[in-house]
Amino acid sequence: MRPFQIVVACALLLATGGLSTAQPTKEDEPQRSAVADEKLRQELLDRKEKDQVVRKEVMKQQPGAAEFTKMQKVDRENTAWLKKVIDERGWPGKALVGEDGAHAAWLLVQHADLDLAFQKKCLELLAAAVKKHDASAQDMAYLVDRVRVAEKKPQVYGTQLDQVDGALKPKPIEDEEHVDERRKEVGLPPLSEYLKFAEDAYSQAKDEP
Repeated sequence: MRPFQIVVACALLLATGGLSTAQPTKEDEPQRSAVADEKLRQELLDRKEKDQVVRKEVMKQQPGAAEFTKMQKVDRENTAWLKKVIDERGWPGKALVGEDGAHAAWLLVQHADLDLAFQKKCLELLAAAVKKHDASAQDMAYLVDRVRVAEKKPQVYGTQLDQVDGALKPKPIEDEEHVDERRKEVGLPPLSEYLKFAEDAYSQAKDEP
């Protein structure tokens, strides 16, 4: 498995919501049911779908430069579009675009690897939205790790993976002994469960017709 195939496998896992131990709260409920901008929500979902389609294409092939270039093109287009949205509307949280729309916005940022400065800006906005119960703490955890790995720092929650001896393993983790405690705080399952789910999701995505 090539390095960007690992990234693609994890991306497909994340798009489904991955594993979460977080339970709905009364504070979350009104934000899930009320969508202030349905048109923006739908655009986010459409762009998320395009993101996933191109990554599934990469997974089903032995990808070369052409497939990777196509995926980067989609990511650039989504990043440029989302920048404009955030400049005009702020972070698209649950109240504005619903829970699925907010998750889609995060996924587009997670894949904006060609623009680390934008990812870092969005991480600040996302963290503020989490404090207001307007975004997912699990999504924030994944973006924290994505940014730290890009900066060549140990990750915090163990969400970013590599292939080691044929198995998916987390990239270096800061204070790994207590990683499951941190994961629990944001509603993520133990690292061992996540790794098993990631392996299963990768196998399923690769075998889909």
